[in-house]
Amino acid sequence: MPAIAKKYIFVRGKNVVILGINQRKMRMKNLAFRFSMMVLSFFACTAMYSQNDNFTVTVDPPVNGTVQLVPALPADGQYAAGTVVTVKAIPSAGFVLDAGYYAIPGRWGKMYYESMTPEFKVTIDRNMNIGASFIEANAYPNINVIQDVVYAKPGVKTLKYDVYAPKGAKNLPCIIIIHGGGWASNTEDIMRGLARELTKDGKYVVFSIDYRWAQRLDGDATGNTMADLIGDVYGAIAHIMEHAAEYGGDPERIALTGDSAGGHLSAACANMPHKIGKGGFGKTPGVFEFMPSYLPKNKTIEQVRTEMMSAIKAAAPSYGVFGGNLLNHYSDDPAADDTWKAAIAPLSNIPEASERQVPQYLTRGTMDFLIKDEAVKEYVDALVKAGQRVQYVQVGGAGHAFFDWKPDAQTKVTFAKYGVYYAAEMKAFFNSVLY
Repeated sequence: MPAIAKKYIFVRGKNVVILGINQRKMRMKNLAFRFSMMVLSFFACTAMYSQNDNFTVTVDPPVNGTVQLVPALPADGQYAAGTVVTVKAIPSAGFVLDAGYYAIPGRWGKMYYESMTPEFKVTIDRNMNIGASFIEANAYPNINVIQDVVYAKPGVKTLKYDVYAPKGAKNLPCIIIIHGGGWASNTEDIMRGLARELTKDGKYVVFSIDYRWAQRLDGDATGNTMADLIGDVYGAIAHIMEHAAEYGGDPERIALTGDSAGGHLSAACANMPHKIGKGGFGKTPGVFEFMPSYLPKNKTIEQVRTEMMSAIKAAAPSYGVFGGNLLNHYSDDPAADDTWKAAIAPLSNIPEASERQVPQYLTRGTMDFLIKDEAVKEYVDALVKAGQRVQYVQVGGAGHAFFDWKPDAQTKVTFAKYGVYYAAEMKAFFNSVLY
């Protein structure tokens, strides 16, 4: 949590010039006056700050459960700054915890910070909402969920993924989900609705991964570039391939999916595993390679590249960014130009099907305010030109981010209306490739 900076105002007294023998006495009086004004100003500002040294907490009314705060929320709805509140989420009969959370204003509305345990702590350092989400106990009875598997820590943020495995899974194909959020927000938690839907019939082990946010949004001293983010995805894939069998997955049958920014990253990583290497990104003119943020200790980067090129069989980038003005390389290097941007664009890096086949399933809502039909069609046409199999489905009436899952009611309604059905359609596409 960010520290709270207190501000104090100091008042400077007037300069007084006295002639004669009273000059020293008057100077002393002036110094005393200045000191007293400083003290008064200090206490006045401290009192003013103390009045604002509280933050408003709103408890979102829970559905199918209750939320308890310890210590209890005061009658005025405010806690003193720095108060550590224990949140207890208690489901009603027939329901289980989906997630407890606190939420603050974010880039795309509320930004949720979630806990999958029924009891967690929140330090009050700003105005926020606190709540919990519950789902029916029998909604996903045959899934084992493993949270927060750490795969790398290349910067301030610890990178992790969640595993959704059918009970008794053995040698099943793997689907890896990459979340959206403008490369600058959200975590793997936002894709858990899609993960559960893709796992529930027992045919796939699903991994939902996190990655660094662009530039300095994670608190890194050096900004993260798009090449770093792509390297994180490749690092997660390498870690998953190394450990897939532990969760019942087949490391040689992998499909990638993701939405929005994750749509870009899933398409980029499906198209470009041949560019995994140590050559650096733009350090040498014309050389653009991606260094995975994790590499198995017993394998060379050449082995990882070869194995990943074979293992990644398909992609389903949902309402993704494939090229154009929405892409940014996020590099501060003065040499960075349009070639750097092309090097992270799926549109510019489609493999020829004669060399490597990567069937792709694309979706976009007809009411999407961000991703335009023409941009997706351009990518479709380029895939066709390269001989790749591609299916493009427009989802009538849907807006952006219909595969997201958040604790708020509207997001859940949208997912139920569009996400559930098109998750099944996506899974049918994966079945045609991986089975």
